[in-house]
Amino acid sequence: MLPLDSRPFLRSATAVAAVLALAGCAAQSTAAAPTSAPASSSTVTVDNCGTVVELDAPPQRVITIKSTSTEMLLALGLGDRIVGTAFQDGPLPADLQQAGAGLSSLSDKVPSEEVVLQQEPDLVYGGWESNFSADGAGERGELQSLGVATYVSPSACKEPGYQPDPLTWDEVFREIGEAGSLFGAQDAASALVAEQRAMVAGVTPDTRGLSALWYSSGSDTPYIGAGIGAPQMMLDTVGLRNIAADVHDTWTPLGWEAVVDADPDVIVLVDATWNTAQSKMDRLANDPATANLTAVKNNRYLVVPFPAGEAGVRNAPATVDLAAQLAELQF
Repeated sequence: MLPLDSRPFLRSATAVAAVLALAGCAAQSTAAAPTSAPASSSTVTVDNCGTVVELDAPPQRVITIKSTSTEMLLALGLGDRIVGTAFQDGPLPADLQQAGAGLSSLSDKVPSEEVVLQQEPDLVYGGWESNFSADGAGERGELQSLGVATYVSPSACKEPGYQPDPLTWDEVFREIGEAGSLFGAQDAASALVAEQRAMVAGVTPDTRGLSALWYSSGSDTPYIGAGIGAPQMMLDTVGLRNIAADVHDTWTPLGWEAVVDADPDVIVLVDATWNTAQSKMDRLANDPATANLTAVKNNRYLVVPFPAGEAGVRNAPATVDLAAQLAELQF
């Protein structure tokens, strides 16, 4: 998980005036609605990570921050609503590449509020709560005061009572349904949920009692999947016992000593452009502390793309793929 862009967000009086002017333009925009715009204008209200989001009509101009939000809209057939993406975690999966071929990237990291408002969005859809801050895309309350709604993937909520504890498939599918309601794509959401429920139901869990490490990033100290997030949910589904299942968090740092003591049968490697699965294999094989791990000596690796390890529309197909990879390993 990459840190947010930490560059200072400085505003001069001129910049503030520009922001307010852009917000006014956004409110007055009369651009034609995309072809996927529904006819219904019923108000939809949700409590999103403690922020009330009320939409009188489905958003037509959306900025997506993080891959999970971009892929959610593409999977619902709403790519024509996206006026800009930012902070994407990797390439789109094959089944969404055509739909997302024309998307415009605003920033490799979290965009500034000025950049956001220049696109005249009526909603900003973030994958993490931290995407919305004074030195990021703007605080949620401020954006709302400027006529821009905000929405965070519910699975990424951190406040007690909002954070899934633990994340379950029902929560993943509930988020798809909620997005369908917000964006006026209920039928597409229902069809996607039915398809993904069938995928998950078709996975036969391994029954050998094998243990696993979900290795996301880090060298001196590995950053791994812990006990209440998407990695735990996916490992449970394929029948692998997470060595960090007792850590009450979505992700956690864990010392190599603890990894060596657990000696996992299998290691799940997160493949990211900035920290590839191959680089992790090399690090594990070349470090005397980890070279003798059972999984390393026997090359028992499973690989998952970075975006598939965060709660969203990629979890179900990635879990099916993990199960297939596991079935091919030699023990």
